Amino acid sequence: MIGTRLRARDLIELVLGDTFSSWDEPVDLTGIDPDYAAQLAAARERAGTDEAVITGAGTIDGVGVAVIAGEFEFLGGSIGRATARRIVAAVRRATRERLPLLVATCSGGTRMQEGTPAFVEMISISKAIVEHKAAGLPYLVYLRNPTTGGVYASWGSLGHVTVAEPGALIGFLGPRIVEALTGKPFPSGVQRAEHLVAKGVIDGVVAPEDLAGVTRRVVRLLPPHPAPARAAAPPPPPPRRTTSTWESVLLTRRPDRPGVRELLRFGADDVIPLSGTGDGQRDAGLLLALTAFDGLPCVLVGQDRRHQTPERPLGPTALREARRGMRLAEELRLPLVAVIDTPGAALSPRAEEGALAGEIARCLADMSSLTVPAVSVLLGQGSGGAALALLPADRVIAAEHAWLSPLPPEGASAIVHRDTAHAPQMAERQRVSAFELRDDGVVHVLVPERPPAHEAPETFSRAVAAACAAAIREATRARAGRGPA
Repeated sequence: MIGTRLRARDLIELVLGDTFSSWDEPVDLTGIDPDYAAQLAAARERAGTDEAVITGAGTIDGVGVAVIAGEFEFLGGSIGRATARRIVAAVRRATRERLPLLVATCSGGTRMQEGTPAFVEMISISKAIVEHKAAGLPYLVYLRNPTTGGVYASWGSLGHVTVAEPGALIGFLGPRIVEALTGKPFPSGVQRAEHLVAKGVIDGVVAPEDLAGVTRRVVRLLPPHPAPARAAAPPPPPPRRTTSTWESVLLTRRPDRPGVRELLRFGADDVIPLSGTGDGQRDAGLLLALTAFDGLPCVLVGQDRRHQTPERPLGPTALREARRGMRLAEELRLPLVAVIDTPGAALSPRAEEGALAGEIARCLADMSSLTVPAVSVLLGQGSGGAALALLPADRVIAAEHAWLSPLPPEGASAIVHRDTAHAPQMAERQRVSAFELRDDGVVHVLVPERPPAHEAPETFSRAVAAACAAAIREATRARAGRGPA
C-alpha cells in the first residue's frame, strides 16, 4: 500500500539535504483566464509551490546533481506550458553545467485546462533530455505515485537508469481513465512498479529514504566524475596447458563453477543491477549492470549460467538486453564489459519468431561499431551464436578452461559422425580451447585456474576482475592512440 505521499520539497531534502539551491524563476501569469488563474492560486495555496515542479541543484558527497521534482498537490502534478518551460530551462542548465540529472516525476500528465498547447510541450522536454544524454551526461528517473499520461510517455521513460517508488501507479493512462474510455475495468497490478520491474520495463523499486543512497552510487559510477587512476597490478604469468580440451569442457559444465554473479560479488567495487530491455522484455539468462573494477566504471552485460537451463535457454530477449547495455555504454561514454558463458541459445519456434538470428547479427554489428572501449570475457562455456554475439571487443580475456565453438562438441560430432560419441575428438579438432584461441589470435589474455575455478571461486573471480581492469586500461589507451591493444 502507498503511504502518505511525500511533498516534492521533502523528497529533495531527503536526497540533497541542505545543499539544495533553487533554479526556479517566478511564473508569468499574464493573460491567464480568470477562472484558470483562480485554480492556479488555489493550487499554490494547497501545494505550497508556485508550479507543479521544483527545479534546482545540490550535492551528494560533494558531487553536483541537478534535480527536477514533481508536486502532485499542484493540480495533480500536471504539466502546463509554464511547467514545461521551467523543466526545459532546468534540463538545459544541467547540460551546460555538466551535471547529472535526477528527475522525480509525480504527475497525471498534461494539464487539461491548457489542452493541446500544453500537450505538445512534451516534445520540447524530450528534446532537451535527448540533448542532455547526447552530451554524455547521466539521466536518472524516479517514478513516483502516480506517474501516468504524457509525462510517463515522454521524459519519464528516457532514463539511463529508471527506478520507482514502492507500489507506485505507473502507466500510459490511469485505470480510471482507461475504464471511462473503454468501458472495461483495467486489471489490477499491471501498472504497479513491482510488476513493471518483473517485466523488464523499469530497473528497480526504491523507497524514498533510499533514493539518496542509490543516487550516490550511480553518480559515483557514471561520468562526468571519473574514478581516480590506480596503479595496475602486474598480470599473472600465462598458464601452461595441463588438461585436454574435453576435460576443460566438462569443468565448465560443473554446476558449482563460478559465473558472472560471482565475478561481480567478489571482484566488483559496486554493482547497480538493471532490469530488462526497458521495452517490456526480460530474460534472467542475461545480467545487465553498472559496475566498476579496480575503480574503473563500466557497463556490464553478462550471460548468467545459473539462469540458463534446458527448460529456459538463452533467448532473443537476452540479446536485446545486451544491446541495451551497449547503448548505455555509448550514451554514457563508459567502457563495456561483455561476459560470455552459455551452453547455447534457444532452439525453438518461439526463438525463431523472436528473431534470434537477427538479434545475434545486431549484437555483432553493435559491438563492432562501439566508440567506447570494449572487453569480452570468455568465462566458461562459449557455444554457438549466442557466445559469438558478445565476442567483438578491443580485448578478449579467457579463463584457462573456457572454450568457444560453433556448436556444442556433441552437435559437431552429430554433424560429422552422426553420433555424439566423438564429441571429445571434435573438441580437439575444432580448436575450441582457450589456449588455441590465444594461439589463433582470438583471445589476448588467459586467466589461470590453479586450482580449477570451482575449487577457489573467490580467487578466480578476483583474478578475472583484475584482468578486466587491465584490459579496460589497455583498450582505453589504444582508443586514445597511446599504445597497442
